[in-house]
Amino acid sequence: MKVRTIYAVVFSLLFFCVQDVSARKPVTVTIQKGDARVTFIDGTAEIMIAGTSVWDALNVGNQLADGDQIKTGPASRIELVLPDDSKLRFADNTHFRIQKLDVCPGEQKRDVKIDVVLGKTWANVSKSLGITSNFELSSENAVAGVRGTVYRMNVYDDKSALVRVYDGKVAVSGGGTSKAEEGQQQIYTKPHKVEGPKSIPGPVKVTMEEWVYIIKSMQQIRIRADGVAEKPRDFTEKEDRNDWVDWNKERDALRIRY
Repeated sequence: MKVRTIYAVVFSLLFFCVQDVSARKPVTVTIQKGDARVTFIDGTAEIMIAGTSVWDALNVGNQLADGDQIKTGPASRIELVLPDDSKLRFADNTHFRIQKLDVCPGEQKRDVKIDVVLGKTWANVSKSLGITSNFELSSENAVAGVRGTVYRMNVYDDKSALVRVYDGKVAVSGGGTSKAEEGQQQIYTKPHKVEGPKSIPGPVKVTMEEWVYIIKSMQQIRIRADGVAEKPRDFTEKEDRNDWVDWNKERDALRIRY
């Protein structure tokens, strides 16, 4: 009996020691092919998984996929990391949807499309050499696409937008996320009435003013609520300076790899 008691005590001590060591291990987030992982949350955020209608708490380590919607709370910030080490950060009161996420550095492929409904987004896109790349942030009235660069997009309540580039080049074009492309993936934030079947007019020829601007480092472009782009111009670090910008530059300087 004494021997059994001694074994039991030793086993218990070993068990709790292992538990204590495990609790103190740093959390490692592994990025797999096609994944976008949540690597940082300051405050609160919610996720609506594609195909559902329920908002759940977003946590560090969550894996995101096509069609997922995310909303950040007041005074909150989150960071996502892609397999090629590109990073996306979202400020407080931001709502976005992952339209497409297909990243595979081994196959030299990247196709990322993020639809920003409202709020502030910061993108630090990996400059992977030779990669077949498509990386876009879009709003209702504009699309900002890049290869490898650092830029941000603000989308305001009236659907106007601001794009500022810090490094590299960004092609900003009109049109944004088309209704035809969204189809049944149209984003709704509140309950809505679904219309029944009805007659629709046949196809007609339409005209639309198209525009594309190449925005370089330390340049910006504003897109009005009606989708018309103002002339690009330079901006200064002084006018750009705020907590959101400073925080992102600090995170970029850390060069954290996951």
